[in-house]
Amino acid sequence: MNEITAKLLDLISSPYEKIKGAFNIREDSGCAGRQSTENIEIVSKTDKPGIDIRIRPGTKGENVYIPACVTHSDIDDLVYNDFYVGEGADVTIIAGCGVHTDGEGEAKHNGVHRFFLGKNSRVRYLEKHIGEGEGTGKRIINPVTDAFLEANSYMEMDTTQIKGVDSTLRTTNAVLQEGARLVIREKLMTHGGQSAESDFKVLLKGTGCGVDLVSRSVARGSSKQLFRSRITGEAACTGHSACDAIIMDQGIVSAIPELTASHVDAALIHEAAIGRIAGEQLTKLMTLGLTAAEAEAKIIEGFLR
Repeated sequence: MNEITAKLLDLISSPYEKIKGAFNIREDSGCAGRQSTENIEIVSKTDKPGIDIRIRPGTKGENVYIPACVTHSDIDDLVYNDFYVGEGADVTIIAGCGVHTDGEGEAKHNGVHRFFLGKNSRVRYLEKHIGEGEGTGKRIINPVTDAFLEANSYMEMDTTQIKGVDSTLRTTNAVLQEGARLVIREKLMTHGGQSAESDFKVLLKGTGCGVDLVSRSVARGSSKQLFRSRITGEAACTGHSACDAIIMDQGIVSAIPELTASHVDAALIHEAAIGRIAGEQLTKLMTLGLTAAEAEAKIIEGFLR
């Protein structure tokens, strides 16, 4: 296994936990390791690159790891991963993507993940992206997440991308049926001339379903960010989206919300706040002995936690 892939594995697993259970390790468009369990089966697709992950009904407390790594320039990786979560299952899925450049060519990873949640199932999906390398080629990650939540299912998405990735288009689509619940927490930082676009589209179809979407981001240098959320309520439902961003240097952040209700009991809300670090916050920390740079770093760390 490449040392860059090993570093990614360390990032997505806690220091007190070895990767165990079901996993598939993707390295430079190939499989570097795979393991299924009694309740979770991972098999290769036959019609395109990627895997099918089937989780048996009633499976509880198991983890699935699906890291993917591009270890050098001149690779354009595309993968399709489908998750079929059985009725009443309760699992955690840990994904991570790392792109590394060592030359002038791009290092690119596009991952299309589809989640099919059975009735009364629960999924916690954790995703971390990193970009590294001394090469001049761009590091590009374009993830697509499609989620289909059946009645009374629950999905929590926690995605993190902090520095290192030159260009990213993050697309998330979801359809929720009766009583389903989707919670999304996005944490994002860009710097230099990087660009990042987050595009969320959620359709609330079933009575009593709901989504809570919160994005927190920091734009440094001359980087640019675009946050777009589109929530449609077709039933008695609840929808909330929020964009909370800090601008530094010459950074640019745009937030474009869109809410559409076609039912009298659809309650949809959007919030947005974009601005700089408050001077009093810096001053307070500096009175405790921190330098201006240390105080700034602490504030950003807490904001993106």
